[in-house]
Amino acid sequence: MKIEVWSDFVCPFCYIGKRRLEEALEQLPESAEVEVDYKSFELDPQAKRNTGQNMHEKLAAKYGRSLDEAREMTQNMTEQAKMVGLDFHFDTMVPTNTFDAHRVAKFAETKGLGKEVAEQFFKGVLTDSRDLGDHKTLAELASKIGMDSNEVNQVLQGTDYTEVVRAEENEAHQIGVQGVPFFVINRKYAVSGAQPTEVFVQGLQKALEEEKKSSPFEDLSTTNDAACTEDGCEIPSNDSK
Repeated sequence: MKIEVWSDFVCPFCYIGKRRLEEALEQLPESAEVEVDYKSFELDPQAKRNTGQNMHEKLAAKYGRSLDEAREMTQNMTEQAKMVGLDFHFDTMVPTNTFDAHRVAKFAETKGLGKEVAEQFFKGVLTDSRDLGDHKTLAELASKIGMDSNEVNQVLQGTDYTEVVRAEENEAHQIGVQGVPFFVINRKYAVSGAQPTEVFVQGLQKALEEEKKSSPFEDLSTTNDAACTEDGCEIPSNDSK
């Protein structure tokens, strides 16, 4: 089973949705083979780095609200995060441009560390209030999962993985993704938003059942014999003569 997840690292519901998906995956049979692929998506491609604002200040300015009203807007997300073991700090969260973070994430995938870097970046922004727009921060966080900080800096100083990030973002628009998180299971089922864990469980179980039943071929055979297996060869009967 393949699960594709479009998300942005500064998206609180993306981190919550990630945890709920992980909870659902734990309920699958041990024999289930699952690949999770994190895809790039920028909620605000025009976002600036080093704005000096925290999330409440940004929300207040964007929606014309007071800081107290902005705090009320994030309270629900904070409570939902706690239910899946996450600790959000909106007062000190650093809004920033995430394009380079997505480039590093694509580089991490070439090292087999895509899931690890996604977790590190989500935690860095939403729990530890790190600035993902800062190159030194990106290199430091990547090094925590075993990546070479010098190699990460080389990527950041150039344009590597720009086309990969843009291609994934374009793909999101082509398949109708209007918000994140957005989960696609086996290119057949979609889950939009940080749905309850039970929704993910139902979708994953349905996909597993279909995998068991499905075959890539239409079987035109008229008998079960005239074939060889590890146990030997079946000799066709003469009943048809």
